[in-house]
Amino acid sequence: MQKNLTIRKTAQSKNVKLWQIAEALGMYDSNFSRKLRHELPPEETAHILALIDQLAKEATQ
Repeated sequence: MQKNLTIRKTAQSKNVKLWQIAEALGMYDSNFSRKLRHELPPEETAHILALIDQLAKEATQ
């Protein structure tokens, strides 16, 4: 079973790539992908979801 499905599906639906999230967090995309292998705490998930929304808005401007 894949972990962090909310993050993955939200990013996909808003056309935000995982590497873009990693870059915004100041980490390499490989490290971010490894981080997603384990379920994240709710606070961190909420932060990443807010970041996805922000990246999606910036892409449409």
